Formats: sequence, C-alpha cells, structure tokens
Amino acid sequence: MNDVSIKMTPVLQNLVSLVSEGNCILFLGAGIHAPPPEDSPYRYPEEQRPLLGRNLAENLARKFCFDEEFSSESTYDLQRVSLFIETKRGLGRKTLVDNLDDLLRKEKKPSPALKMLSELPFKIMVTTNYDRLLESALVKQDKDPFSIVYDPNPDTPTRDMTEDPTVGRPLLFKMHGDLNHRESIVITDEDYITFVQRMLDKNAYNPVPQTVRFRMLRWPTLFIGYSLRDYNLRLLFRTLRWRVDTAEYPISYAVDREPDPLTLRVWQDERRIISFVIEDLWKFLPWLYKEVKGEKFPV
Repeated sequence: MNDVSIKMTPVLQNLVSLVSEGNCILFLGAGIHAPPPEDSPYRYPEEQRPLLGRNLAENLARKFCFDEEFSSESTYDLQRVSLFIETKRGLGRKTLVDNLDDLLRKEKKPSPALKMLSELPFKIMVTTNYDRLLESALVKQDKDPFSIVYDPNPDTPTRDMTEDPTVGRPLLFKMHGDLNHRESIVITDEDYITFVQRMLDKNAYNPVPQTVRFRMLRWPTLFIGYSLRDYNLRLLFRTLRWRVDTAEYPISYAVDREPDPLTLRVWQDERRIISFVIEDLWKFLPWLYKEVKGEKFPV
C-alpha cells in the first residue's frame, strides 16, 4: 500500500498551500506515537513507541497500586493517577517524573510519521508531548529548533525568539513541559489548573510565548495526534483566542479518524472554528508529505 489516495477537496487544497508556504502552525499531540495500521507499509515497533495516555496511566496505576485506595475510579485517568503518585507518602513528584522518563524516553525513537512532519516547512510547532523525539527528528533534517519550555514560575518572564522563526530555525514550544526540565511537567489535575490560571497572565508573563500567540491569531493551526474531545485542549485553544471575533482568525484543521460527533457539530458545523480531516494520520501524513514535497516518503 505505497500509494495513498485521498480525494483533494478545496479545504485540503487550502491546507496543502498553507503548509507549503510555511504559514501554518503544527500542534502536535501524543497520538503521533500511535502504531500504524496493519495494512500500512510503515513500521513502528512497540519497543520504540512512548506509551500513550491510557496505557501510560494504566501502567502507573498498576505499578503504584492506585486502585487499592481508589477502587471506584478509572485507572485510565492520567491526571488523577499522577496526582495520586505525587501526593502519596513515600512516592512524590520525583518518583512520578522518574517513571515518566523511563516510559516515554528510554530507548524510544521517532516514528516515520514524526519524521515526515520534521521534513515539512513548519516554522512554529507546539507540542504537549514531554519527550524529545520531535527535536531529534528535526535535528536529523539539519534544522536548529529554538526550543521554549513552559516555565511554571509565574514570576519569570516567558522566553521568546528575538527574530522571526524560519523553516531552518523553527520555534518549538513545549507547552506542557519537557523531560529535560523536570519542574516544567504539566500532568496532574493541579498542574492543569495552574496552567490555565497562568493563561490569564499578561504579556511577558503569559506562559505562551508572544510569537506563538501572535501567529495563532493570523495563521491556521494543524492539530495532529489529538482528539478534540479532550476538554483541556479545547479550553486551551479557546483561551488563546479569547475575546477575538471568529471572523478575525483563520479556520484551523484537525486530523482525526473518528472525531467525537458532538465536538464536530459544535466546532465545525456550528462555530466553524475547526475543519476536521477525517483520516488516519498514517494515511494522511504520507499524502500531505507527497503533496507538499512532490515525492513519496520512503518506506
């Protein structure tokens, strides 16, 4: 299955043009580490993949006996399981981050899908992933990302680029932290509450770099590796564009094989904020790569 067939529509044509011109923000989630379907020509072995949300939560819950104290709660709730580990006597934040580092970074490698994205001309990339696989993929393309990691200290001005980001020197914002900056990780319920509160901070102290906030009001965003059913993601996206007339900013795109029907109805059909590309990312990305680069990504 080397030839990927996706019908070109006006919406997709517009997206291809924007990505080709470098005028589109990549917003990358953990789903980029999902395994390819069985009929895909690409391979991403399990031992190379960071654990995804539900599996990560279940692994941590099982290891630290979450259900012994909270038997009625879901072991798939990563925010709650993480909060349990952080506040459990004898465990704590260090134990939590040590285990994240082991499960998300040890012997992990970029997927072919991530490599495809690293070759495309994105000048601004935002990710909620803690791992450093995107950086690794970019460096292998001789790119020099300017990385900005979320700083939980409200008294420290947020770093930003002093020059405009370029394809060779893109801005990469690690919105929920980075495993190399252990204090930056946003993962528990309390971490998310603090982060959202910080979104109200003014100008230099807003946790999102001004360059990202400025461009998000003018460039479309391409969401890959997310389900927009995620309440935190929708809240974050709305906060970034709060008090801005919807007629003043461009529509964004979300690649989702099975979008939540209610989210699709509200965000696409009614409010026209997001245009959903209803495709598996392992089918969509090879197609996008070929349309932008003019050649197939090698298997």
